[in-house]
Amino acid sequence: MKELSKIVKSRRKELGITQADAAGMCGVGNRFLSELENGKESLHIGKVLHVLAMLGIDIALNTRG
Repeated sequence: MKELSKIVKSRRKELGITQADAAGMCGVGNRFLSELENGKESLHIGKVLHVLAMLGIDIALNTRG
């Protein structure tokens, strides 16, 4: 979660938008976006995935072993 939060914050800054602007663009509250950028571990996964998609962040999943 720590790495994910850094990526989200970096991407938002790269886009030149505030947390409030990003939250509005993604359809989530300011508090949710702030908690995501601060690495809170108990966030709703669906909302997290939606924010990633809206900010143009792709994720890849791999099996171990």
